[in-house]
Amino acid sequence: MEEKVVEIKGLKKSFGDLNVLQGVDLDLHKGENLVVLGKSGSGKSVLIKIMVGLLKQDQGSMLVLGKEVSQLKTKELNQLRLKIGFSFQNSALYDSMTVRENMEFPLVRNVKGLSKKEITYKIEELLEAVGLPQSINQMPSELSGGQKKRIGVARTLILNPEIMLYDEPTAGLDPITCMDINSLIHEIRERYNTSSIVITHDLTCAKETGDRQAVLLDGQFKAIGTFDEVFAHAEDQRVKLFYDYNFINI
Repeated sequence: MEEKVVEIKGLKKSFGDLNVLQGVDLDLHKGENLVVLGKSGSGKSVLIKIMVGLLKQDQGSMLVLGKEVSQLKTKELNQLRLKIGFSFQNSALYDSMTVRENMEFPLVRNVKGLSKKEITYKIEELLEAVGLPQSINQMPSELSGGQKKRIGVARTLILNPEIMLYDEPTAGLDPITCMDINSLIHEIRERYNTSSIVITHDLTCAKETGDRQAVLLDGQFKAIGTFDEVFAHAEDQRVKLFYDYNFINI
């Protein structure tokens, strides 16, 4: 049986009268790239916030690396978060820092006793992995959107996370750069043995990166499976509408 690194069962979350998650079940297996698809407001970001302990569910369980997130104390939660890498939609780089300084920041803050040489080696290794070794001394303002995404991924990897969360990784990028980022997500999995959740509404990204797709509509997963299983045999007509409206066949 495949090892599960995330197990979600019966998860519910409401805000007042707004029922955002209505009893969702989902597993992420070790080494898997799982895509969570859904339109804006479908509950994708709420799911992720519960996963990293920024929100608590009303009902159900969220097990991450074998631990129930809602029951962790602050120290335990912080330790778990170090094992989860979050690649933000806007890359979240500090504008006043060079690429080197941006990557140093989480490393120096969370890993004690590293020499300057060790820090430099780690930064250079990861910049090489994302194809941007020449950008080490550049400022974020000098980078393209695609380059910022890559640097953001490299910075996320610097703490050796077991789970990667990609938030809209291709948003705002041109089609060629989107293809590069999709390839990078595969390369990161192969090189660093990560398990990943890709949050997106870009069906090209979903098809290219995901081993499985999970379509979130009205607070529930309406379809889970491979891309073809989800969109060729969807019982919920809205899943097919999602496909018809979004998918660009390249």
